Amino acid sequence: MIGKMLCKVEVIPICCNSNCDSYLMALSPNPDRLTPPVSSRDRCQGSTTAKVTLVQYGDYQCPNCQAAHGIIPSIQAQMGDRLRFVFRHFPQSQIHPEAYHAAEATEAAAAQNKFWEMHACLFEHPSQLADSNLVEYAIALDLDVDQFLQEMSTDRHVARVQADLDSGIDSGVISTPTFFINGVKYNGDRSLETLRDAVLQADRQ
Repeated sequence: MIGKMLCKVEVIPICCNSNCDSYLMALSPNPDRLTPPVSSRDRCQGSTTAKVTLVQYGDYQCPNCQAAHGIIPSIQAQMGDRLRFVFRHFPQSQIHPEAYHAAEATEAAAAQNKFWEMHACLFEHPSQLADSNLVEYAIALDLDVDQFLQEMSTDRHVARVQADLDSGIDSGVISTPTFFINGVKYNGDRSLETLRDAVLQADRQ
């Protein structure tokens, strides 16, 4: 029987109510600008030479991020190789207690070249993100489960998730999902049509 994975170190929570917005913005050296820019360390789909780069800060337990997960493939299909999609972690642990560990699970899967497979699996099961569920997904994805458990239990990927979270704070992110189009924060609504129009406009520029 597979033992329960250990919890990680405490993470400073990110405020999600309006009283915290101004405080978080004050912490951001470049609000509304992506900081740092996309690099080889990021989880990307699409060409590095794509004209448009769409970055999402997301939380695997967030219902709105789940909805966005259903929208992104449509935009990718329409844009083809003109779009690069990047996902950065922004788990809001104070309201989504399983989100941080879920983010770590994707990075443990990435160590076995299956980040996007785990990413999709978690968004397809946002209410089933307990440690036992994460192990089930690792098995379903044919990961080396011993390696997966060892990395999760020793917090191997905490620093990677925290770096994304810190970059979100530096970029003025206060909720999820938050998108950046070519490095600039997208402030429109999250409907397929509106987000797609903003991406297409960037493609025309």
